[in-house]
Amino acid sequence: MSGELKFAFRFWNSQKIMEENNLKESEDFLEIDEKPLEVEDEGNDKEIVKEFRQISRRSFMTFGAAGILGGGLYYWLRTRPSLTLGGIEYPLRYGFQFNEVLARKYFSHSRLAPEYPKSQVGDLRANGAVGLGEDFDANIWKLKVSGTAKSSQTPLEFSLEDIRSLPRQDIAINFKCIEGWSRIMNYVGVRFSDFIEKYQLLDINNLPEYVSLTTPDGTYYVGLDMESATHPQTLLCYEMNGEPLKPEHGAPLRLLITTKYGIKNLKRIGTIEFTNEQPKDYWAERGYDWYAGL
Repeated sequence: MSGELKFAFRFWNSQKIMEENNLKESEDFLEIDEKPLEVEDEGNDKEIVKEFRQISRRSFMTFGAAGILGGGLYYWLRTRPSLTLGGIEYPLRYGFQFNEVLARKYFSHSRLAPEYPKSQVGDLRANGAVGLGEDFDANIWKLKVSGTAKSSQTPLEFSLEDIRSLPRQDIAINFKCIEGWSRIMNYVGVRFSDFIEKYQLLDINNLPEYVSLTTPDGTYYVGLDMESATHPQTLLCYEMNGEPLKPEHGAPLRLLITTKYGIKNLKRIGTIEFTNEQPKDYWAERGYDWYAGL
């Protein structure tokens, strides 16, 4: 064999050996590399599953404890004796009373509800018809007032003209319903405090604690604290949005009390009574706050 052929054969043989060695090293590398990966992945999966199970157990125990605690608290509340007013369990009624204490502390006759320009007044909205039955004649209506300083077994009576003779008040305020809606509306009437003063209904130095207002048919009634009743924005109203009151809004006379939610703004006033005992209240008897202050 010539020298050139020998050289070519040796070169080819060495290249083949190198390729075989490289292939063997690659296979060995893959075998060595794959095995740890499989072990590593399997270990990670086991750790993840283990941690997930621990979290699941903790979550189950946490939510279970919270459910038992919540159910126990609900059962405890529902089995507490209720106070006389509204049949509400005493822990919840105490919450109402705490709100009343706070409201009374910051209450002031100088603290007025914001008033708005007439341009912002919205359309009237009728809401609630208890006490507004059709069996009513506004032409023979008289406002009856009892519990006054002019002690008498017979209530005093006042006509709408008696009330309209007092100084006229015209305000636009944001009426707020306890259901969550509100609307700017215009009210015209006389101050409740002016009504008391003009007709000398009470001894200014010995005011009773409460006022009770009831519809003519007796089906709707509210109780007020005297401070709120004599607030300068508490009105006996005979007009709304520039028109005489309509039946659905309490004609011929209704209450506006800006320091309370709408449930206290009694429509179609029939009787007013001054008293030192907390009066009954239609919505308080049904679980709402008696004070209902804003």
